Amino acid sequence: MIVLKTPFSKGSLGKNISAEKAPDSILEQAKDIYLNESGRVTQIQVDSIEVNQENIAETHSNVMEKISSLDFSKRVCMLGGDHSLTFPAFRAFKKRFPDAGLIILDAHPDCESATDHPSHEDFVTKLVRDGIIEKDRLILFGLRSFTGNEKRFLDENRVRYFTMKQISMQNFSDVLDGITETISSWPDIYLSIDIDVADPSCAPGTGYIEPGGLTARQLISLVQRISLMKNMKMADIVEVGPDQDMNSMTSKLAAKLMKELG
Repeated sequence: MIVLKTPFSKGSLGKNISAEKAPDSILEQAKDIYLNESGRVTQIQVDSIEVNQENIAETHSNVMEKISSLDFSKRVCMLGGDHSLTFPAFRAFKKRFPDAGLIILDAHPDCESATDHPSHEDFVTKLVRDGIIEKDRLILFGLRSFTGNEKRFLDENRVRYFTMKQISMQNFSDVLDGITETISSWPDIYLSIDIDVADPSCAPGTGYIEPGGLTARQLISLVQRISLMKNMKMADIVEVGPDQDMNSMTSKLAAKLMKELG
């Protein structure tokens, strides 16, 4: 697996500055994970994307250039950084795989009114309005905090989403079956993991803590299920904030997810 360190944090609008420390923190915690839960060694080839903390457009351009240069003979995992990075990453991925779909695990829908340069609050809006993602190839999972603007955008555009309330009212195994059945028809899959999809009890180190999220076990099981799919080609893990963390709990969870993706 190719791991792309992308320590950019200014797309989070100053909320989670320590996200720039996340890639190194996650990789450090990964050193203590010898095998993933399938009993395999995850071979990791680490590369970096150059970022400019003062220039989001330049950074996003660098992300697109790097991802466009990959041959995808190996699975790719980008370690952010903030969630704005998913916009240029998926945009480059979509050019390579025109029929690709996107699954976003997040506590928030990230579809506020779009700005000139996508931030972590509006990159989904930009993906939809710019026609980068087809609405039937987009799934948001784990939502539990909306603004009125975001709820209207999702409903008006008929974006498929699963709230934590919906998820908690069903058998989780059935939920996983439904998700994997849907995405099995997608030729190529990009998975974006905002660590705040997890409950703060297991992932306190992030910029926007939202109670009532996925347990660590649920999140790991979901990632494991998706990682088994041969059409899953790229993932990102974003919004880990080492300075906000406790006992490296969040970095350890992110490291485990990275290993399970391999």
